[in-house]
Amino acid sequence: MSQITLKLNFMQTLTTKMTSNLFLTHSSHTFFPTLITLLIFFLSSTLSLSASIAPPKNISPSSSTRKPFSKIYAFGDSYTDTGNTVSTTGPSGFNYVSNLPYGMTFFHHPTNRYSDGRLVIDFVAEKLSLPFIPPYRSGGGGLNGVNFAVAGSTAIEHRFFVKNNLTLNITPESLGTQLGWFSKYLEKQGCSDQHKNDPMKCSVLFDDALVWVGEIGANDYAYASETDVNKRALQSLAITRISNFLEAILKKGAKHVVVQGLPPTGCLTLAMYLAPSDDRDDLGCVRSVNTQSYTHNTLLQAKLQDLRKQFPRSLIVYADYYNAYRDIMKSSSKYGFKEAFKTCCGSGNEPYNYDFFAACGSPSSSPCPYPSQYINWDGVHLTEAMYKVVSGLLLQGGYSHPPFQDLLNRKKNQV
Repeated sequence: MSQITLKLNFMQTLTTKMTSNLFLTHSSHTFFPTLITLLIFFLSSTLSLSASIAPPKNISPSSSTRKPFSKIYAFGDSYTDTGNTVSTTGPSGFNYVSNLPYGMTFFHHPTNRYSDGRLVIDFVAEKLSLPFIPPYRSGGGGLNGVNFAVAGSTAIEHRFFVKNNLTLNITPESLGTQLGWFSKYLEKQGCSDQHKNDPMKCSVLFDDALVWVGEIGANDYAYASETDVNKRALQSLAITRISNFLEAILKKGAKHVVVQGLPPTGCLTLAMYLAPSDDRDDLGCVRSVNTQSYTHNTLLQAKLQDLRKQFPRSLIVYADYYNAYRDIMKSSSKYGFKEAFKTCCGSGNEPYNYDFFAACGSPSSSPCPYPSQYINWDGVHLTEAMYKVVSGLLLQGGYSHPPFQDLLNRKKNQV
């Protein structure tokens, strides 16, 4: 017999006694308040036990079950973009993102994500028990945050590429564009530079917000790869723009920030397709391109350390995409991958199932039957399966510094 049944039986006995005592003489009236007190005690304890077993849906969660964050503000490029570009507005090399087979695995229809399904940012939202974050261009955002990331976006402003005649296949949006959108969004919520002396105007928008800055900078290097632009100067400028962007959002009030580094972009199918076969590293990826990404990440981490000193009240986490990706490459079968370089969605050309002029979604391309066995989706972007493994390593696998769990623990302790 359950505790609830025992207590209900005891309540019935008490009720019977109370009813009989209603007819007692004045000398017995002292027993009546005692019975009422006991009944209230058992009733409250029974309800408490019932609530612990099957809590009603309309009861507010306790502090132990409350979500650490109520919203996410996301930034970045196509690795984070959940719909700010479509086939006609994204990078010209990927003109079919608004059509199947994009989105085939999880959503079963295209969502303007550059993958067969979910991205890292989607798995972050799931980890935090939040809905997927809507793209800014879909209507300005929702209660659970906004995604400002744009496919093809650069760290450096568009006019730099125009000035250097690097306008082929370049999306005009940059981190500066995303910062402008973010400022407009905050202003609509009552937070603007006019309220900088009234922190309460903005704190409500940041106290429970996670700022997730996805990878950015790969497009800058790709656009300038076959030009005479000084690569070291370009990298320095890209890092400066990223640092300036981070400083701007921290000044606006961001308290919990995660910044992704670049993946080893030399492992992407397009890099393998274009580079000479003697330019390879220990993973079989393009050495020169991976060196560039590694250097970028080293410089970025140094900037993050400076920002931590400048904003000691904010927690800034570095998400080590580069080494998480390398771990997966070194043990790909452990994670269920059978193809490290070949694209899942391509034209069938060997050795990579890739042709730049027959992109995924084009009439001459087709998707593989088992995307979860592939790391690369369309030559530049990754499969949902790869994004899922990467997100697991970043959120729980020790590839974030400080660990992502530390950020969650700190946030929970502030509640």
